[in-house]
Amino acid sequence: MAALSTAPQTAPRVTIAQIAEEAGVSPPTVSKVVNGRGEVAAATRDRVEAVIQKHGYQRRKAATEAPPTVIDLVFHELESPWAMEIIRGVEGAAREAGLSIVLTELQGHERPDRSWLDAVASRRSAGLILVISDLNVRQRAQLTARRLPFVVVDPVGEPTADMPSVGATNWSGGLAATRHLVKLGHRRIAMIGGPAEILCSRARIDGYRAALETAGLPVDPQLIRHGDFHVESGYDQARALLDLPEPPTAIFAGSDMQALGVYEAARLHGLSVPADLSVVGFDDLPIARWTSPPLTTIRQPLGEMAATAAQLVLQLSRGETPATHRFELATSLVVRDSTAPPS
Repeated sequence: MAALSTAPQTAPRVTIAQIAEEAGVSPPTVSKVVNGRGEVAAATRDRVEAVIQKHGYQRRKAATEAPPTVIDLVFHELESPWAMEIIRGVEGAAREAGLSIVLTELQGHERPDRSWLDAVASRRSAGLILVISDLNVRQRAQLTARRLPFVVVDPVGEPTADMPSVGATNWSGGLAATRHLVKLGHRRIAMIGGPAEILCSRARIDGYRAALETAGLPVDPQLIRHGDFHVESGYDQARALLDLPEPPTAIFAGSDMQALGVYEAARLHGLSVPADLSVVGFDDLPIARWTSPPLTTIRQPLGEMAATAAQLVLQLSRGETPATHRFELATSLVVRDSTAPPS
């Protein structure tokens, strides 16, 4: 009697012809969709994409296919020195690999649109790095079908186990910033976070809450505000906080740029930093050293995060399997002159 095989059975790989038959189109039409060609009607493209997503199809890599020449770097928005630190980190890693970077701003949108994804598919990109952006299930399937790896830096929401992402220990940073203020003797500490829906902002606020609760201090909802990580939101939220009947003696800002806005709000209220108001930022941008007074902040290793994302996307583009899909780099407290015991 013949022995039974114990080898694992793998599902047969779906072909372009099978995708075409199920979608009711020709194989060349499927090829155009997969390769980001524009001359396909929207309804037809949607139908083909749905079948591709259903079967988890991936384009075959031809042996003669030219190597990639660029890495695509995608930002939610670019109006921040924070973005420049990310760009420098990615550019350095790309240069070492002999690649250039293509920079895209989504102008406030959290996700790239399909026409942009098609444009990426049509050029020789090693992959995508998306910064404070997000991808829905369909977009992920589109990238997978085109064999375009992607890595998300500071994802908007909680990344799934298989989503390659790079971030920082934001909760620990929020904890360290608030504990520093508590140790100085502050008891009424405010927090200005970023957008409530962004994961890194929520984590910093959670760290702030944990530090207060551990110290036995109440968490006052009036002292927790949300902004957009820019100077103006720091200024607006700090003015509102300082107008409270019982204003805070210290403010932890969710970014260094917000902290600059806090400085200006304090000045207009006739307050001196740190004699009347202590301020802590987050990021440790180069400008933090040159503010007056120099800003106490949480150092986020932005350049290292960017380089890690670039190295990860290059590893994926070579077909290698990384040891982990989720990287969290350590933050640290940098004490300068903007914090002091309350007067």
